[in-house]
Amino acid sequence: MTIKISQNFDSGAIEVLRADSAATIELNLRKDSHADIHQWFHFRVQGARGQKLTMRFLNAGQATYAKGYEDYQAVASYDTENWFRVPTRFDGAVMTIDHTPDTDSIYYAYFEPYSFERHLRLLGEVGEHPLARVHDLGSTVDGRDMNLVVIGKPEAEKKIWFIARQHPGESMAEWFIEGLIDSLLDDANPIARKLLQRCVFYIVPNMNPDGSVRGNLRTNAAGANLNREWMTPTVERSPEVLYVKQKMHETGIDMFFDIHGDEALPYNFVAGNEMLENFSDERRAKQQAFIDRYKNASPDFQDKVGYAASKYKEDMLTLASKYVGHHFGCLALTLEMPFKDNADLPDPHVGWNGARSAALGAAILQPILLSLDDY
Repeated sequence: MTIKISQNFDSGAIEVLRADSAATIELNLRKDSHADIHQWFHFRVQGARGQKLTMRFLNAGQATYAKGYEDYQAVASYDTENWFRVPTRFDGAVMTIDHTPDTDSIYYAYFEPYSFERHLRLLGEVGEHPLARVHDLGSTVDGRDMNLVVIGKPEAEKKIWFIARQHPGESMAEWFIEGLIDSLLDDANPIARKLLQRCVFYIVPNMNPDGSVRGNLRTNAAGANLNREWMTPTVERSPEVLYVKQKMHETGIDMFFDIHGDEALPYNFVAGNEMLENFSDERRAKQQAFIDRYKNASPDFQDKVGYAASKYKEDMLTLASKYVGHHFGCLALTLEMPFKDNADLPDPHVGWNGARSAALGAAILQPILLSLDDY
């Protein structure tokens, strides 16, 4: 069979420069639609069964987060369900994947994708549960549905908000949300049952459906980085943020979590609100108490490595967790997971992946329960 490389499917993204032989495949990272961002890739190779593929990404050194390819291993799958890591090297300019497929068809990606089909299936399963509802908030730039999952009674004492995938290529974020939702709706989970006696959960599983389907890393169909739109979102540029922000001000917020992935750091961590002018010593202590409880709930979570509080300054209120923390005075955290592996508990076969992200999502319920009286 002739080798064929394709990307015309959900979250597909690659530019093929040369694919005339298995040993000399040359590729380029494709830009986000309407934005000069190169990082995410997802493509299918056919016709290379039993042949050693040498796939060189010629512009990896000019990627938006080139350090993300240092000590990084790409993921691959034969069935789009079971993903594993494959040998990958990066010399600072060119990234190379060396792999011999066992079948005629194989997929390679930057991280285990979370498909739009799976997203819709998750919403369908949630909608069948007696404790949950799925609400439509409006439409994206491309006309896709912006859906909000509500679990619990809206009149509940505490309002807990989660949003995920503002940056669509950070697919680990929706895996996290799937684990969170599965645990919340598990009748045998005593932590979930206790939480739902006092809390209602508002969850946006995918803030950026257009970017997810288009194969973007960070932007929506209009080229907007949604996590820089929270002060002045518009229907034309960032309706996804506009509709969610309106709903937040309607419901109020007691705790807020914005779920992301980090290209370079091989750890799970959160970024808080220390840089805000109204961040008191009392809020600092409560934020740290939550972090300590999360560490106790999951050894995959840590707080030794993360972002410096000075990372965001002038533009900080355009970010979701900073905007929410400032306006609502509540616990507001950005949670980051790795594209690589968790250096504290590495798994060379799969690295950090969807299942591990889901487990971290399930684990966050315990620190939320233990922190309710703080907020």
